Amino acid sequence: MQSEAFTLYQPKRRDTPVVFSSPHSGRVYPPEFLARSVLDSHAIRSSEDAFVDDLFLAAPDFGAPLIAASAPRAFVDLNRAADEMDASVVEGVPRSPHNPRVASGLGVIPRVVSGGRQIYRGKLALVEAEERIRSHWHPYHAALRQLTEESHGLFGQSVLIDCHSMPHEAIEAHSRPGFPRPEVVLGDRFGAAAARDVMDRVEAAFRRAGLRVSRNAPFAGAYIAQTYGRPSRGFHVVQVEIDRALYMDEARILPSADFDAFRALMAGVMAEITDIGRRQVPLAAE
Repeated sequence: MQSEAFTLYQPKRRDTPVVFSSPHSGRVYPPEFLARSVLDSHAIRSSEDAFVDDLFLAAPDFGAPLIAASAPRAFVDLNRAADEMDASVVEGVPRSPHNPRVASGLGVIPRVVSGGRQIYRGKLALVEAEERIRSHWHPYHAALRQLTEESHGLFGQSVLIDCHSMPHEAIEAHSRPGFPRPEVVLGDRFGAAAARDVMDRVEAAFRRAGLRVSRNAPFAGAYIAQTYGRPSRGFHVVQVEIDRALYMDEARILPSADFDAFRALMAGVMAEITDIGRRQVPLAAE
């Protein structure tokens, strides 16, 4: 299923409560958006989780749906609340109490891309910002909410894997001297977004694939984990951040030579993750 806001890849038979979501891998850059930006068509992609949707594209083969955003993060950030508006970039928005994400230029309508580089020459009209939220943010979250509720209804729980990538330099900046830097960072907001056993199983899947894993540092989870994670009610969210250096050339924003090998490795990880809560769903009557 494809819409203006997202592409939804459904399994032939859904037999796991796991749902995969890639909210930052969108790469449909509207020409009018590019024309308004001070950045060129390459630099503006620096905050994009390039190719993450491709890494998880085999999810339906393991009985799980994958929803992937169409619009890029620089255009509208689906991992922010719809009201996290930045008065510095959207006209007519009142300044609200301090919000570190908005203050850093990373609200729902971002002001900057990676490295703090400004996107726009001036401010956007409020009506334009609201249209992006109406046409992209709301449809994506309506579909994501439906997917998680369907899982809960079918299996008694929902396990949402929130798929992201992280710049290699971000890991180096947060690594402790003398300790190997993680290649995957899992975030569950320190237990607030997922039960311990779910987090343990997701971590084990990545570790068995030979990847170095850390929890909640430096990324613990943002809006999606905070909003959809209700472990006491059977709604679990684990945010996954993967070092981009494992599968892409960050400078050129191209898949690396070993991209296919890493994607195959990720298929093995998905096979394990989708075993969480798996059960056989009876075939519908003819």
